[in-house]
Amino acid sequence: MAMRRGEWTGPTAFKVPGYVQCNLVVLAESEAYDFLLYCQRNPKACPLIEVTDCGVPEPRLSAPGADLRTDLPRYAVFRNGVRGEDVSDIRALWREDSVGFLIGSSLTFDDALERAGVPKSEEVWVLNTDLPTTSSGRFKGSLVVTMRWMTPSQAIIATQLTSRYASNHGAPIHVGDPTDIGAELKQPIVGDPVSEIPKGIMPVFWACGVTPQQTALLAKPELMVTHAPGHGFITDLRADQFCIP
Repeated sequence: MAMRRGEWTGPTAFKVPGYVQCNLVVLAESEAYDFLLYCQRNPKACPLIEVTDCGVPEPRLSAPGADLRTDLPRYAVFRNGVRGEDVSDIRALWREDSVGFLIGSSLTFDDALERAGVPKSEEVWVLNTDLPTTSSGRFKGSLVVTMRWMTPSQAIIATQLTSRYASNHGAPIHVGDPTDIGAELKQPIVGDPVSEIPKGIMPVFWACGVTPQQTALLAKPELMVTHAPGHGFITDLRADQFCIP
């Protein structure tokens, strides 16, 4: 409700702990089928939590009463593959043929990691890689990842724990040297540039729901709206009840 009223416009990391957070993609119905296949073919990057009915902004299964047009703190707008303005309300952009996709986010398991003894990351980076995703129609591109600093023992705990959160990217896709996956730490999508990895620290990488924004650069849909990186949608689903026991 604070986001709907415009009272909260910042990132949702570590906010409302214990609930499933989601990334958002909104497309026209004519492009929704190909994107649905893209998600199914790339479940690590795009684990689907819910797909709304055409023209309906309410995610009835994961957050009854919510409105995907207003209930995120910030949205990114893409037109013909070019990122334009960021906005805090997309009611003017929502159409009768709009379909909303809610994709699980790694922000969901931050609280669980902390309870397991892995401290909150001071910063979470979002990075491009050179790892290809499996295409569907016009939707294709490279995998985007989130990166967190951890000690080796913390990385083991994180791998074991997050493997249970399959609907929120699951276990890491890589641990260690970022160059092995083509991640350029000096040019992050989100986060400060990194020139040197701290001693005794391992970079740990998870598949990221910002990946669809990369596909927009190549697919060039007439209109595609997503969450702004780090500014997710918070559902009513309890995170610990939405994982593999």
